[in-house]
Amino acid sequence: MTPTPADWSSNPALARNRRHFLARSGLGLGTAALASLLGEPAAAEPRPSIPGPKGVMPAYHVAPRARRVISLFMSGGPSQLDLFDYKPLLNQYNGQDLPDSVRMGQRLTGMSANQAALPMAGSLFKFARHGQSGAWVSELLPHTARIVDDLRIIRSLYTEAINHDPAITFFQTGSQIAGRPSMGAWLSYGLGSENDNLPTFCVMLSQKRPDQPLYSRLWGNGFLPSVHQGVQFRAGADPVLFLDNPPGVTVAGRRAMLDRLRELHQIEYERTLDPAISARVAQYEMAYRMQTSVPEATDLSNEPDHIYDLYGPDARRPGTFAANCLLARRLAERGVRFIQLYHPGWDHHGGLPAGIRQLCRETDQACAGLVTDLKQRGLLADTLVLWGGEFGRTSYSQGKLTATDYGRDHHPRCFTAWAAGGGVQGGIVHGATDDFGYSVVEGGLHVHDFHATILHLLGVDHERLTFKHQGRYYRLTDVAGKVERKLIT
Repeated sequence: MTPTPADWSSNPALARNRRHFLARSGLGLGTAALASLLGEPAAAEPRPSIPGPKGVMPAYHVAPRARRVISLFMSGGPSQLDLFDYKPLLNQYNGQDLPDSVRMGQRLTGMSANQAALPMAGSLFKFARHGQSGAWVSELLPHTARIVDDLRIIRSLYTEAINHDPAITFFQTGSQIAGRPSMGAWLSYGLGSENDNLPTFCVMLSQKRPDQPLYSRLWGNGFLPSVHQGVQFRAGADPVLFLDNPPGVTVAGRRAMLDRLRELHQIEYERTLDPAISARVAQYEMAYRMQTSVPEATDLSNEPDHIYDLYGPDARRPGTFAANCLLARRLAERGVRFIQLYHPGWDHHGGLPAGIRQLCRETDQACAGLVTDLKQRGLLADTLVLWGGEFGRTSYSQGKLTATDYGRDHHPRCFTAWAAGGGVQGGIVHGATDDFGYSVVEGGLHVHDFHATILHLLGVDHERLTFKHQGRYYRLTDVAGKVERKLIT
């Protein structure tokens, strides 16, 4: 196979031979590449096909429906049986053992494998049909219920991992093994940014004590160039750490330092033609531009009262999920490609009724407010909003089942997510589970299929966006995945 530019940038031995040939031939590729990354004109030379802030794809693989993604990740695994997947049969047989014919020998976690019984647990919460679609939604989500016709509710997702770390890693990177690039990093690598003054990939975590850890590798670049990793935004005076100049360093002084540093890096680049040098310089320049752009983007003080009311009272408190949703809308307006929000706390092995009530109070209005706000600004049509966790919860109770309390264990065989905007038709429920909410019986959607469909909506063929690492080509969907066209308008 003839080497491609992506091969050269990811294979040092191959890259060195070709780069040095080009350098000796006097084409000046190093200078042109560095100038392109620094936003300077490169005469009549075409932009080189190396990883950078504008992406490696010369054109979309398919016509894009969406330009950006806002992912609302409910870390811990929200109970679909108490939110979206209404199962009256569980209430009818509440307390009775789950039939062996339903479980079919599926493995259980160590937390419930040794229980003497697996009593079915009907939801304590009432469900009702909403919207023209008549979708069932729990009373815990009154605001989400009002926008249900904007949502495609997917009841038939399933995954491969049964424990949190591999499951959340799988959902974010397409692999249960840590070290692969995250979805946002893949999109940054392939499509690049629509805004040269903000990162392509931004991440926000709700300020609350997580039940399961959230690590930076979940939004990492893996083996892709470091310029594609997610940039975490925090609440407070310094949204991005180490962005401001230290005391005694002026803006002019910082600019002069970067100019001299660029000259030194250019000398080294012309000698080695190592793309990591260009990526590093691009990050320096982005950080410099972010000193102005980040304070402007994160300043919510000019948002009118009716917008705060839309997202809920927590929107006025920095670091809350509601405030992060409002900031996500502002970043979307400014051309950020992938915006990832994490809200932990959904791991309810016990005390589920009280726990899930609180989590829904923290997230329900803000999620609905975000979709509504995007829609009224004309942004929802090309912004894909996603909601969901890493897996679902069991239809039987973990631990003691009482009239007012129960818990649910991890369940990878089926769980629920929803999508809105960005080429996804709302007001439709996709897929179904059995009467006990234990297995998918219609429209099964594997995580790889979900990723393939998301990329397709953004104009990317999941089989063609690849990166060669350690002798093989990698992609977000690994060696699997198919586009679920029923989700696309």
